[in-house]
Amino acid sequence: MLNFIIKTHRKDTIYTKPHLFVLNKGMNSGKPQKTPFTNSFVIIFSNEEDCESLFFIAYSLWQTKFWHQYLVGSVISFLRLPDFKKQFNPQASLMMVEHEQHQKNVAALKLLEKKEKQFHENINIINDLRRVILYRYCKR
Repeated sequence: MLNFIIKTHRKDTIYTKPHLFVLNKGMNSGKPQKTPFTNSFVIIFSNEEDCESLFFIAYSLWQTKFWHQYLVGSVISFLRLPDFKKQFNPQASLMMVEHEQHQKNVAALKLLEKKEKQFHENINIINDLRRVILYRYCKR
């Protein structure tokens, strides 16, 4: 079983143990990230493997809009810490029941993330080349 602590992130706090941040305000509530958000929860782990593993679980929950049902607020929606704590641990446990399948899913997500980054880099290169060709064409 994974051991982790979930609490509200405070600005300028330095965490020595492996950790990840989860956005708690707006329609992107539940979005995990390695760097801190202004409005976020922090999940602190005892080791890096657990952090990496739960990052992809948090990412999956965010992508499937799991947290939308727990958002409150009329103007700017937000996710409450007690709701997050109450739902995150059971969902993480449920998703990790089949550990081997979980490892395969994490590997596939990492590969897709790498390919997406390469794709965006290629798009940027194409746009730069297009700009250079158009610039040369207009300079004549």
